[in-house]
Amino acid sequence: MPKETEIKKAAMIKAMEDALGVVTIACKTVGINRRTHYVWMEDDPEYKKAIEDISEVALDFAESKLHQSIQNGSDTATIFYLKTKGKKRGYIERSEIDQTVRQEPIQLIFPDHASVETD
Repeated sequence: MPKETEIKKAAMIKAMEDALGVVTIACKTVGINRRTHYVWMEDDPEYKKAIEDISEVALDFAESKLHQSIQNGSDTATIFYLKTKGKKRGYIERSEIDQTVRQEPIQLIFPDHASVETD
């Protein structure tokens, strides 16, 4: 593989780290098009692994920001965290649907005002 390509791949991995995994930003930084990045992902298992690892780092970063928001007293962040991580403790929203069967007959009314009862 040409040395220039290897240099661009290394630059792309660094740019992906800096951009927290946002492909468009990283590609613009390195000066390649998105298609090149995805071809590298298909053709180079080591490159693909490095990029996938960056996605995990970005998720870790987002989680750390969430924890900071909780520590700073954000009710929204606390509720979000409990709804996603606290399900086993009952912190979920549930919709209750009452499916009781009606015991009385249903009355149908037709345009000529005749009525018919059904069971």
